[in-house]
Amino acid sequence: MNQEECKEIKQALDLFLNESLERILMSNPTDSGKISRSRIRPLLMKGRLVFQAEEQAGKQAFHRNLDRDEAADYVTGLLDGSFRQAEIASGLGNALILVSRKGKVTVKVKQSPRPARILPAGNPVSREPERAALLSHNRKKHYILEEGIPVPFLVDLGVMTKEGRVVNSRYDKYRQINRFLEFIEDILPNLDQDRESTIIDFGCGKSYLTFAMYYYLKELKGYPVRIVGLDLKEDVIEHCSRLGRQYGYEGLSFCHGDIASFEGVEKVDMVVTLHACDLATDYALEKAVNWGARVILSVPCCQHELNGQMENSLLRPVLQYGLIKERMAALYTDAIRAQVLEYRGYRTQILEFIDMEHTPKNILIRAVRQGKKRDNGLQIRELADFLHVKPAVVELLAPELWESGGKTKDSWY
Repeated sequence: MNQEECKEIKQALDLFLNESLERILMSNPTDSGKISRSRIRPLLMKGRLVFQAEEQAGKQAFHRNLDRDEAADYVTGLLDGSFRQAEIASGLGNALILVSRKGKVTVKVKQSPRPARILPAGNPVSREPERAALLSHNRKKHYILEEGIPVPFLVDLGVMTKEGRVVNSRYDKYRQINRFLEFIEDILPNLDQDRESTIIDFGCGKSYLTFAMYYYLKELKGYPVRIVGLDLKEDVIEHCSRLGRQYGYEGLSFCHGDIASFEGVEKVDMVVTLHACDLATDYALEKAVNWGARVILSVPCCQHELNGQMENSLLRPVLQYGLIKERMAALYTDAIRAQVLEYRGYRTQILEFIDMEHTPKNILIRAVRQGKKRDNGLQIRELADFLHVKPAVVELLAPELWESGGKTKDSWY
């Protein structure tokens, strides 16, 4: 990055590093083994405006508080070798900073036609109370779909009132939808803005998240997308199709059918499978990999397969307790799925979808295609041998592993 490009980045940051800033999201890391994400937000601490950076490294989060100049240097420094994208959201407008693989910097700034009022930087007493509350350390959590702004599909699906208030009994669903959109926000660098991306949502059900995904990508972010929701319940598909037409969502459609036999598209950019029961998740992963999907987001459900197979003399004192065995089997199932995806050329993470207090189905597998396969076939075989299991995901996506190391799948028992 040359001096002119650094200057251009800092000029953009100079517009937004103030009280009107909502967030700066650093994404598309050059080395995911280090910091995978950084989010910067403004805070008032002891009456002084600071910018708090939250760095995600593996499963740990680290925080640092920066003044205005330090924040500008921090963002510029991360873009000079660590990240390829910075997305800025502010009451004054928005900005997107992109760094190509060859190091070329592109800065896109869109200022609001009616800028928000910038508060004086001096005496904190003069600050507006509501803005001070927004900047306070214990401020209310910011959601992508904000409460108070009615979203048509959330109103019709019973999550919001017509005034935009979240219905008390549906608050968990509201949090779940926003949490899901945070994962979508993280993978934006893997979707194209200059061509239509095809996204398949297997087992879409009532389609809360399908509608949210379309609304966020198409209506809020302007991405050209085609999203197909698939489910086995015809009445649900008819209802969702009717709502999609009502909202004028031309790029959103719904189909009746199962995961294994679906052949409605040839090329897919992203596959979403949320709460697909037991082996349905494995069939969805097989489809995604064979399509060459860039991104896979999967929240598995009802992982019964290994529970009936798992046997190990060393673990017998633990496995004799049914509840413990059931939970261990579910965790092993998802870990093996993640490892098989790595074997097939994806960078895979297992993340918390939403707090256990809101839903027990709280593990999300996020896989981004890298092309380079991981050499972990032996580890997968040894783990399956140790547990005396024959996972469907291996059968579907890595059957050659059964023949490796002088063992066939039938000789593992």
